[in-house]
Amino acid sequence: MNYPQAFQDLVDCFKRLPGIGGKSAERLVYHILSMDKKYVDEFAEALATIQDKIHYCKKCGHICENEYCDICLDPDRDQSTICIVEDPKDVFAMEKVKEYRGLYHVLHGSVSIMEGKTIEDLNIASLFDRLDDNVKEVIIATNPTRDGETTALYLAKLLAKKNINTSRIANGLPIGSNIDYADELTLLKSLEGRKKI
Repeated sequence: MNYPQAFQDLVDCFKRLPGIGGKSAERLVYHILSMDKKYVDEFAEALATIQDKIHYCKKCGHICENEYCDICLDPDRDQSTICIVEDPKDVFAMEKVKEYRGLYHVLHGSVSIMEGKTIEDLNIASLFDRLDDNVKEVIIATNPTRDGETTALYLAKLLAKKNINTSRIANGLPIGSNIDYADELTLLKSLEGRKKI
């Protein structure tokens, strides 16, 4: 027996999300059916408006609701250090450490031979626009995966032409993992153990 079409359509929508398979999608739809209409309406409204309300910071590429993110607008941040990460979720993970006080630059991905994604497909041009005399160090904090390591090597090569200390976070993170899954202490140790590249 098949599900009603509206039910199946929502299951199919949930299955497009990362980490959601068929069974999880079905459970979510059953849960939504049992929810108060008020909460379903709030959920639908939040989902319908997220792309209109959330933008990328014009300076660093992090997510925000205005032109610039709170980190770029914070005058107390260390303007001499930029930490390069793959995704906005990595900024949130690094901020949980509460030790790093510099700025960020979000690449929005990594170099991936399998996906045909090159260094030119990443948010790189605006990074080099930011590298002026005030920037003394760039920390490359891409994920310790094959794609993240490839991206780090490309970035190190490009940054070698600048007179800026370039370092890579230490491998306190397991190879093949993602930064946003790491706990605060592991990220802190990775930052403390970074190496010049």
